[in-house]
Amino acid sequence: MSKEVIHIHGQDIVVREDTAKAFRGVSWATISILVFAAITAVLMIVLFFAGSAGDRTIESPGSVTNTDPK
Repeated sequence: MSKEVIHIHGQDIVVREDTAKAFRGVSWATISILVFAAITAVLMIVLFFAGSAGDRTIESPGSVTNTDPK
């Protein structure tokens, strides 16, 4: 099998090709999950404040539908 070099904790380590691919796969998966979580958090914060920016009140959907029409 062919060998590849991966970089872990400041050291270059020679490993088999399949081990290097697995290492890169786990790294990319972790980065992808973190980026997805960050984008989701930013969107939730933006949409939360954009929803309350119109009338300066923050109301739940239940309190909006249960108000008495006048």
